[in-house]
Amino acid sequence: MAAAEPGAAPGGGGCAPGGGGGSVPVLFCFSVFARPSSVPHGAGYELLIQKFLSLYGDQIDMHRKFVVQLFAEEWSQYIDLPKGFLVNERCKVRLVPLQIQITTLGNLTPSSTVFFCCDMQERFRPAIKYFGDIISVGQRLLQGARLLGIPVIVTEQYPKGLGSTVQEIDLTGAKLVLPKTKFSMVLPEVEAALAEIPGVRSVVLFGVETHVCIQQTALELIGRGLEVHIVADATSSRSMMDRMFALERLARTGIIVTTSEAILLQLVADKEHPKFKEIQNLIKASAPESGLLSKV
Repeated sequence: MAAAEPGAAPGGGGCAPGGGGGSVPVLFCFSVFARPSSVPHGAGYELLIQKFLSLYGDQIDMHRKFVVQLFAEEWSQYIDLPKGFLVNERCKVRLVPLQIQITTLGNLTPSSTVFFCCDMQERFRPAIKYFGDIISVGQRLLQGARLLGIPVIVTEQYPKGLGSTVQEIDLTGAKLVLPKTKFSMVLPEVEAALAEIPGVRSVVLFGVETHVCIQQTALELIGRGLEVHIVADATSSRSMMDRMFALERLARTGIIVTTSEAILLQLVADKEHPKFKEIQNLIKASAPESGLLSKV
């Protein structure tokens, strides 16, 4: 969630600052939904936000601004959550999206970026359209990540049955290479690895399949407040129709659909960057035009 800020509202509400232990029942309202739950006695704004995310995270557009409001008995309506608010008695709160949507700028810097390489495995080779080309582009991205010191997280979908990552892709220096059965890459081990990297803001995501593992990973990542860049020339599916509609859907959610060259040049940002020449050489070794980008 980009920003959900407590307002400075006159007047109190259904709860007031206080001490004590145990938990307090709270009704959490969002859109047309209302779910009873509880928070620890004395919980403040941050814990309320965490509870909203746990209850409604899959329905909250993380690129919107929100305000948390409290139902005030004295006014018989909701008011912006007062500053310093703590829960000490039963109450009702709601999360309200503001009308103005935050623009996703898509700025990338090596220090705040992680690369996700998703399920580039041997058994997918004959089934995925343009698989040879996305291998080539994916390898170039991983070379760029090594040059720029960007952490790389790799998953393999059920490798016992689908094989390991293809030999052409060099995983040297990857922070994590993890088998999975879940379609999304967002596993507990991946979340723990992300937590170890200070200042992560953006994920560059590529691999297969666009409409399954890539899509589900991207949606989970933005649900956790990260900005996601999908590399269109390094992601594919068995069906170009599935791929096209997945990319269109993801772009509408605020995910950035881009290209490998745009990613690499954005990360160096300046001809005077000490790694520019090496990145430029990677770009010059581009894969032949495959038609992938004409099907975005």
